[in-house]
Amino acid sequence: MSDSTKLRWGILGCARITRRGLIPGLQNSKTATLSVLASRNLATAKSWADEFGIAKVYGSYDEVISDPEIDVVYIPLPNELHREWVEAAADAGKHILCEKPLSLDATEAAAMVDYCAKKGVVLREAFMWRHQPRTLEILKRVADGAIGPLKLIRSAFSFNIDPGDWRLDPARGGGALWDVGCYGVSTARLFAGQEPSQIHASAHFGSTGVDLSLVASLKFPNDVLAVIDCSFEQPFRCSYELVGENGRIGVPDAYLPPDEPIAHFHGPNGKETWTFAGTNQYAAMVDDFTEAVRQTGRKGYPGEDGLAQMKAIEAILAAAKQ
Repeated sequence: MSDSTKLRWGILGCARITRRGLIPGLQNSKTATLSVLASRNLATAKSWADEFGIAKVYGSYDEVISDPEIDVVYIPLPNELHREWVEAAADAGKHILCEKPLSLDATEAAAMVDYCAKKGVVLREAFMWRHQPRTLEILKRVADGAIGPLKLIRSAFSFNIDPGDWRLDPARGGGALWDVGCYGVSTARLFAGQEPSQIHASAHFGSTGVDLSLVASLKFPNDVLAVIDCSFEQPFRCSYELVGENGRIGVPDAYLPPDEPIAHFHGPNGKETWTFAGTNQYAAMVDDFTEAVRQTGRKGYPGEDGLAQMKAIEAILAAAKQ
């Protein structure tokens, strides 16, 4: 593939994340173009296509993955449908960006990763926040010793959910950990640079059986500790904090940054507010995905990272149920 060739994307479904995330991201991307939008409700797809200027719409997902002019498929469908459509897209030779969480459990994630590897297509989990300029710069500053050796990672993500939301259905991969707590797990794994070796968790489970609120503590082999809390029954919160021997960094609006993202640095010589470029994090994710395709999938976060994420999430939920 030429470095100047734009990848042609098709989207399976008119989910909320499609509207607020991937459509603007693709339209702001330097390396991709949004060619097709599909919905099982064709009228919805046509309405969105008119609104966003999308050239082609389909009334079924099969039409997208069989379209020879599509290189990449984005899957924002409910969790229980991920494996089915990831494997169908892989059969058609399409590269795949799949919404988080990658699957319903680690066994399913392992099968998906293996399937895509055998088909020779790139599979990635869509954690857009990892591609923010703020995230990348903070990673570098922590590695360069801005706060000394990292000791503690704290993450909080919560909101009050609508009682009829599908994310309260356990059969569909519902629960606060799967939906928002996964960001904290991703944060801990990214900054610790390892997989957790010890996990403890407690949760409040609702009438449907999913976790409505959950707190987890993780220990990594390099002695970094992490505390993650998430909830469907608390006011909106979205932040993480990195604490080292010599300072700390607080990151507000962590996973949904404003136009001018900031971070609060507290060091031996006082406090600073850092300001970062307001790059569209979805566009940055899309452009990084393009580089992965150009480099045969080994750059950045391969499907195996999504599998490791699922293993950690599954272990946390199991600990909370004990």
